[in-house]
Amino acid sequence: MKRAAVLGHPIGHSLSPKLHGYWLNKLAIDGSYEAIDTSPEFLGERLTQLMDQGYQGVNLTVPLKEHVITLLDETSSQAQHIGAVNTVIFKHGKLYGDNTDAYGFIENLRSGVKDLSPYLSHAVVLGAGGAARAIIAGLLAEGVVQITLLNRTREKAEILAKMHPSIHVKNWENRSEALSQASLVVNTTSLGMKNQPALELSLEFLPKTALVTDIVYNPLETALLKQANERGNSTVDGLGMLIYQAVPAFEAFFGMKPTMDEKIRMGLL
Repeated sequence: MKRAAVLGHPIGHSLSPKLHGYWLNKLAIDGSYEAIDTSPEFLGERLTQLMDQGYQGVNLTVPLKEHVITLLDETSSQAQHIGAVNTVIFKHGKLYGDNTDAYGFIENLRSGVKDLSPYLSHAVVLGAGGAARAIIAGLLAEGVVQITLLNRTREKAEILAKMHPSIHVKNWENRSEALSQASLVVNTTSLGMKNQPALELSLEFLPKTALVTDIVYNPLETALLKQANERGNSTVDGLGMLIYQAVPAFEAFFGMKPTMDEKIRMGLL
């Protein structure tokens, strides 16, 4: 039996076991996928333990994506560029790290709109954490022309802006006005998530032709997406990113590539 897991701290909220479990059942694979609470100080010990027990690998969530990098034997160029790892594959006694978040984000956008090209002239990204790094990497790979980055702590945004000369930082206080030339708006923060503070953002300056997406998926229609829908902007919710980022990890762990379907979306909801 092939085994894999997701590690994080805390981890009880994770939907990954349900997602991977659905695919294991659908593809008739003899395997298991579980959630294991693991704090950063015990991560190295946990990885060694699971590898010794015959696991194929693990996914990582908050707060382990950056902590793991120094523990790895090899890291993909994508993960190095992003500066975070969300997938660790165990191969021949070694730890190989990768990042599938950029892939998941772009594939989710592709599932929501027929053609991405009209939305790649000017992206406005809210937040400068690990998710923002992956999303910006994905946008740059797709050929985005310009990125405006806004974060509550400007210094953190300035550090992230060093990734590419097309990234420009603006003050968080001017976030509504910064939308005036946007073709794409991405919320990468936890603001607007259930039990989190609201994302206070007016879309009054946003062109009606812009696409709005939010990586928050609880609630599925965040206040940001609701506001965008009400004024006629196209929107893409965040649940698909969770599903699509899991596809390459599942294939690496279990040897078969799963497909997206509406049943798994409804199951996760």
